[in-house]
Amino acid sequence: MNKPIKDIKIVIGAGEYVNNPGWIHTQEEELNLLDENTWQNRFAKSSLSAILAEHVWEHLTYEEGLEGAKICWEYLKPSGYIRCAVPDGYFPDESYQEIVQVGGPGPIEYPASSHKIVHNYQTLTKMFETAGYEVKLLEYCDEQGDFRQNERNGQDGVIFRSKKYDPRNQGDELTFPSLIVDAVKSG
Repeated sequence: MNKPIKDIKIVIGAGEYVNNPGWIHTQEEELNLLDENTWQNRFAKSSLSAILAEHVWEHLTYEEGLEGAKICWEYLKPSGYIRCAVPDGYFPDESYQEIVQVGGPGPIEYPASSHKIVHNYQTLTKMFETAGYEVKLLEYCDEQGDFRQNERNGQDGVIFRSKKYDPRNQGDELTFPSLIVDAVKSG
């Protein structure tokens, strides 16, 4: 009898967050999104079921983000996905945008001085689609700044800085949302 293949799920740039029990939590020093050697040292190609990146992609230029998405593609199984959360460029709050801007001050707990891009749902979708993914929008603001969300399961990856899980965002008013997508490897 064949043993079922284990689901390998990883968190890139986990920081102090351990929101996803059973997932492998990594830091940049051990698994660098842009250094394929660090991937080869840890994982076989087409071996990962899921990759979670909470507030990682904004520290990359658009081109670096595209390159990171392509590297992830190599290590994801077919139908595997990246759950990606970044600051939302369409969230209509001036103080939020000041905090998350390129080179911005960021709040003390989330330094933004190394931010290289502020994505909106269009730029993040285009980046992942260019790398070959099918993109599902989970939480985002549209061009008018209206917040939208689609249902998802926390077992598929918890993003703390979200409407669903961040205590700052409970109730009627959002204070620190994220743009969240699932980028699914088709085929």
